[in-house]
Amino acid sequence: MHTNYKHKHMKQSFLLLLCIATLGLASCKKDNIYYETSNRTFNYTVQPTEWVLDTEGFTYTVQLDIPEIDQITLDDEGVLVYINHPAKATSYIQLPYTFDVQAYSYEKFNGGIAIDVQSSDAQATAPVRPTVPVKVKIVVIPSTYVP
Repeated sequence: MHTNYKHKHMKQSFLLLLCIATLGLASCKKDNIYYETSNRTFNYTVQPTEWVLDTEGFTYTVQLDIPEIDQITLDDEGVLVYINHPAKATSYIQLPYTFDVQAYSYEKFNGGIAIDVQSSDAQATAPVRPTVPVKVKIVVIPSTYVP
């Protein structure tokens, strides 16, 4: 009888430990860690009348004021610029880009972006102003400077 009692007691102890372990595991809280992206995206629509021809007649430019582009952005961060595709308004193309002899490029400066349209054809140097609204997407990507 003593052996039976010992076996029964061990079985109960095992079940008790199993229950405690199960409760302990079930009560563990799963921590979800979410990293918030610090990229910044700016969307604009540039109307055809906003493009300004320079005095030499070689470049149409639109300037977009973006105060968030500061000296830190210029020194340490990445900037991507996209426009909607000239032949397919439902998609975007990254600048610089050339389409139908029109070369699209950009310059970033403290306080904004300037987008240029120039002719890529040396025989016909006059650029063509966009005739439809152009959607522009600018993405500023933070980066840590390492000297």
